[in-house]
Amino acid sequence: MDLVALQNGLDNISFFVLFVTMLMYWVGAAFGSIPYLSALSTAGMAIANLCIAALLGARWLEAGYFPLSNLYESLFFLTWGITTVHLIAENMSRSRLVGVATAPVAMAITAFAALTLPSEMQHSEPLVPALKSNWLMMHVSVMMLSYAALMVGSLLAIAFLVVTRGQNIELRGSSVGTGGYRSKDDATAQPSYRLQRNGDNQKPQPQPTSNTSTAIGSVAQNNGAGNTAVLNLVTTPASSVLGAIPILSPQRLSLADTLDNISYRVIGLGFPLLTIGIIAGAVWANEAWGSYWSWDPKETWALITWLVFAAYLHARITRGWQGRRPAILAATGFVVVWICYLGVNLLGKGLHSYGWFF
Repeated sequence: MDLVALQNGLDNISFFVLFVTMLMYWVGAAFGSIPYLSALSTAGMAIANLCIAALLGARWLEAGYFPLSNLYESLFFLTWGITTVHLIAENMSRSRLVGVATAPVAMAITAFAALTLPSEMQHSEPLVPALKSNWLMMHVSVMMLSYAALMVGSLLAIAFLVVTRGQNIELRGSSVGTGGYRSKDDATAQPSYRLQRNGDNQKPQPQPTSNTSTAIGSVAQNNGAGNTAVLNLVTTPASSVLGAIPILSPQRLSLADTLDNISYRVIGLGFPLLTIGIIAGAVWANEAWGSYWSWDPKETWALITWLVFAAYLHARITRGWQGRRPAILAATGFVVVWICYLGVNLLGKGLHSYGWFF
């Protein structure tokens, strides 16, 4: 069998399957009552994952080395990692919204690799001397898997911000330091969502159970002329009490809780992989270049990425951050990962620029 023809077919098939899968996830999110659509969407992501795995396997057989030596192979390995982490996250959350966030990114990466890169960058080439090492598989594969996990976790954090409309929703029970995860099988478990106003330093109050809230009593207020006026408090809409912020539905709150939990778990998976990958890269650098760390642009941004997600996990585990604040930090991490993975190779030269655009 012609391995080159097989690869060309598999990359186009992967793109087509991911495109159709993305549409199914979006339609399913808009019209949740369509039967079997959820199962078909998951099956589409699994098929794309297998097609990419077969593509990488064919590249491995053709070239004789692990397929992570150029941008084309790296992009497909990243997509394989994203689809793998997606399947894990979707199985944990049982939520179709995971695919709504991850399928477009996986499809876009595949489209860029298969349809945009010039043909000369898609061909297997002999390894440069620096890459002829067993560390290629160890370091690069672990780094790519960490990127995939961190991207998926960050995408779910962005989805959390979208679902909650950027409101300061505090979800108890989604970090290690606050009692662990609430069991979804516990029918007696009561949600513990709290809505805070920006700048409100007081202890948040539970959401009202009706559309109005009644305050009984009076408040003394100085009118500026030395006299004190007594204002009677009357029944006001709940939205006014909460600063005209619309109350989220129980469905949105439950979905936000799920996204917050799964994002935290997936980032918790990607961070140790990133740490291992950086350590393996330092050992390989000392073996190849005689120095563990040379402040190459790639190394610098890998350290920045590590610090961003270390801050995220520190805030959640030791400071007890929940909801919007860690989600914003994770969303920032999504941009940082892309700069580390691709940006420094496109915008600057360094020891890691071989096999890419420079």
